[in-house]
Amino acid sequence: MSPSDHRITKPSSEIEAQHSVGLRIIAIYKAIKTVCLIFVAIVAFGLHQQQNFEHLVHSLEHLSLTDSSGLRWQLVGLLEQMGPSKFVAVGIVALAYAVIFATEGTGLWLRKHWAEWFTVIATGSLIPVEVYEVLMRFSWLKLAALIANVAIVLYLIRIAMQPHVKRSDNSSTSVVSREG
Repeated sequence: MSPSDHRITKPSSEIEAQHSVGLRIIAIYKAIKTVCLIFVAIVAFGLHQQQNFEHLVHSLEHLSLTDSSGLRWQLVGLLEQMGPSKFVAVGIVALAYAVIFATEGTGLWLRKHWAEWFTVIATGSLIPVEVYEVLMRFSWLKLAALIANVAIVLYLIRIAMQPHVKRSDNSSTSVVSREG
């Protein structure tokens, strides 16, 4: 017998319970991102209409706020530079990312093995962009998002590499793989 044959393994129900909590937390995080992106898409599609766009710009120009940094005027300039037609593209991109996040979140919530790898690939592919953003235009929010996404990728790689529970029709379980 090899040393690995004497290894103590946890019962499959204990392994599944550990996976479940972490996956559910990540799924909720993905759901929140999905809802936010759908909101962005709705706003972007609304700004595509010329009258809505002009109303927003006019409202920003006439706000009676103290704006010592000029942020409001930078936003007005950016909006005028973009014009209403570019907001359709913004809405489409936001919806595309919302679909990806919803797919990840749903798969993770249902504890599907494919969703673990899908999320690793989708989230991991954006990490270089997030690193660049943090280095070029630092903000604490960008750094927090980067750290969260790196933690998610590392966690899911660890989970995905472990043996998973395979469920049969009679609900008995065995540790080897998980249907996904």
